[in-house]
Amino acid sequence: MQLEKINPNRINPGKSSEIQSGEIYGKQTNAKFVMYSVLKVANGVVTLQNIDNPLSLFETTGQKLYSSGYIRISQTPYINPNITGAKKRKAAHKPTRCPHTLDFIEERADNQRPAPIMPDLFDTRVNSVFEK
Repeated sequence: MQLEKINPNRINPGKSSEIQSGEIYGKQTNAKFVMYSVLKVANGVVTLQNIDNPLSLFETTGQKLYSSGYIRISQTPYINPNITGAKKRKAAHKPTRCPHTLDFIEERADNQRPAPIMPDLFDTRVNSVFEK
């Protein structure tokens, strides 16, 4: 695999037209080879994300990227930077049933009113406990 070093003459700090989002840049350290994905390029500022640790982000310029020893690993996007359409979730519908179906837990059909929890004290049809 041929690694291409960033050419400082091709990098315009005002535009950073040679560095594009989705590219991979890497740097060899004493312990390991660290790779970064370019998230955003705007106004000469390059935002990089560590591939091994996605929470690690930093911003730099193209010139500083070159002077720090970073090399371009891949020009093809490693991560798709384009936002895809939001996935539509279908709402879970409650199963429909016949309103005359007797619910054994409620002891009534769906079209019937629930039984009162306490008898109405002011209802004349209910025998009052005080009439005895």
